[in-house]
Amino acid sequence: MEAFRYVDGHLHAEGVKLEDIAARVGTPAYVYSRAHLEERYRTLCAAMEPRGADICYAVKANSNLGVLRTFAALGAGFDIVSGGELQRVLHAGGDPGKVVFSGVGKREDEIDLALKVGIRCFNVESAAELARLAGRARLHGCTAPVSLRVNPHVDARTHPYISTALETSKFGVPIDQARALYRQASREPALALVGIDCHIGSQIGDTEPLLEALDSLLALTDELAADGIELEHVDVGGGLGVRYRDEPEFDVARYGAALNAAMAGRPQRLILEPGRYLVANGGLLLTRVEYLKPAAPGATSFAVLDAAMNDLIRPALYRAWHEVVPVTPAGAGSLRRSWNLVGPVCESGDFLAEHRDLALAEGDLLAVLSAGAYGFVQSSNYNSRSRAAEVMVEGETFRLIRRRETIRDQLALELADDDPLGPGML
Repeated sequence: MEAFRYVDGHLHAEGVKLEDIAARVGTPAYVYSRAHLEERYRTLCAAMEPRGADICYAVKANSNLGVLRTFAALGAGFDIVSGGELQRVLHAGGDPGKVVFSGVGKREDEIDLALKVGIRCFNVESAAELARLAGRARLHGCTAPVSLRVNPHVDARTHPYISTALETSKFGVPIDQARALYRQASREPALALVGIDCHIGSQIGDTEPLLEALDSLLALTDELAADGIELEHVDVGGGLGVRYRDEPEFDVARYGAALNAAMAGRPQRLILEPGRYLVANGGLLLTRVEYLKPAAPGATSFAVLDAAMNDLIRPALYRAWHEVVPVTPAGAGSLRRSWNLVGPVCESGDFLAEHRDLALAEGDLLAVLSAGAYGFVQSSNYNSRSRAAEVMVEGETFRLIRRRETIRDQLALELADDDPLGPGML
């Protein structure tokens, strides 16, 4: 089904008017469609048949407990990059035995927690991390399941900030060093070598670079088998692109068929780590126009919103493009202009969209689309702004899945000079 659509000129999330949500919870607010999340997950699972694959949702894309519970109920696993994300998965009812732990900087306490709860696998990204992991496993008298994240030096053809498999990337073990590291790890009783992993980037538009990376993984898998190292799974990461503006929709059916063909006759289980693909277009940011600053012809007109770069940083960080649409029909007093849609934050880079042809009036509700991924999770309290509410829509109803922060929430974490752990005590 279509997550967001107009009915008689009013934008709906599934069967709910967005203006009704704004009236109940205020703005800015993130709004998610549960039906969209479920449909995308099932579509991806179907594309991987008949061989099948284990889908480990990339928690970094959207870590709200309501979103995690939705995927846990569908049987998903989870790809995490911090101990905090692991705690969220556990709190949401996720199975730790379906968790893979990625990330270049795992702390000892994070490793200890993951060992304690029994995650499926650590995606190890350096020789130093491998040594730390072995040491923590020996300390706890257990065996750590290990997969090396291999950097295959494949150009994902995406934004440089989200391309992760080039030689200049901080991520992964260079592929020409991986075989030796596997051999070294195979001699460590505290480690169990269970898989191989890569993730070449995000917002990838076609299958070619992904399949190129898979070819490199499978060649290394065969070399390891010749060394007597038999792996249980091959993890191809995520990175499947979505449509924000005019990008082609990623062909998951074609990708699934190619993965099935490449893995034919191999005993390893396939793992995917999608994030953006599952959630991006299932969410939007609801915001209201506070002030209009129309300009003379040829000059820039500004619409000042109540949402800002602290709520959605992607446009300022990546110059990412998000479609912005009205929630209700334009009124008689609306001004049609090419507007720069900006926020109240005291930065010239605080904008959500530029040069948008819209008919606006102060007080209008707008929807910033495709905001389900890397939206709220990257929000902040810059300018002491409180973070937005989050809402999940389910058919004809909706529920608050994160209340709006207050200044009291912010101040509660800060200590006075006379507090026991105040200045000089840390």
